[in-house]
Amino acid sequence: MLKADPGIETALSTVGAVCWTVQIIPQVIKSYRTKSTLGLSAGLMAVWALASYPFSAYLVSQRLPIPLQVQPHAFGFLCGISWMQCLYYGYGYSKLKASLSFLLFLVVWAGFETGSVYGLWAAERHHIDAPSKVYGYVSAVMIAGALAPQYIEIYRLKQVIGISLTFMTIDILGGVFSFLSLFFRDKIDIAASVSYGLVVVLDGIVVILAFILNPIAKRREQQAAEQAQVTLNMDTPTTTTTSSGKEATETSHAHRTVSRDSIIHEAPQHFKWPENDGRSSTAVQEKHGEELV
Repeated sequence: MLKADPGIETALSTVGAVCWTVQIIPQVIKSYRTKSTLGLSAGLMAVWALASYPFSAYLVSQRLPIPLQVQPHAFGFLCGISWMQCLYYGYGYSKLKASLSFLLFLVVWAGFETGSVYGLWAAERHHIDAPSKVYGYVSAVMIAGALAPQYIEIYRLKQVIGISLTFMTIDILGGVFSFLSLFFRDKIDIAASVSYGLVVVLDGIVVILAFILNPIAKRREQQAAEQAQVTLNMDTPTTTTTSSGKEATETSHAHRTVSRDSIIHEAPQHFKWPENDGRSSTAVQEKHGEELV
């Protein structure tokens, strides 16, 4: 372990907290501009928002640097906004219903954190640290497990869409700086280090999948578009002119265009012409050709 240095710890944790404070802003902007959350898992945002309940209470009760205490509150608030967008754009909630859901989330959060912090401090005064560890590990599991619905969404769509890669990148940087800050404390916080490390790894997987799956999906869509164009062209009728000057329509089914001359030419092969009654054979052929036409 590196030598404890409160100055470096505060500097790194501040950078990490800033990253995690603004990380979801690109996602919120993206969803607002596109008026869609397709590809973004509502479960991801909901679980991340709920994970802020125990995580914020844990960090406050552990008296970590102020930036690290601010971070889960900003994180949870923005996750709640993104979750509200998922309800509105993706699940057909009205603006009022989505807003009330978000307000309820904030009210429950305030009550839960207040009671939890005072409860954890009381346990600490009695030298009982098990509850605080439970809070720390539960929040770590929730933050890591929240990405499971997003992985399912990626598997379903066979590409990474809807989720902002800028948001993912900033989230990774926040995890890296926050993780490094823990090494400059007197004692490494295991629960916090696990949580931060999992964020870096699991977010990184999403970014890697985007670079792998999105080009494949783009080629697949191009091939589908080309195939659709070919099918459209085959079904489009075209007009040609016969040797007699008449127009005939040809389709992809390759219907045969038949002219008067071809009928006259082919007629002897299909019809038994009557005996010559004084007219020339040419005249008879012309008569029967006109009747056929």
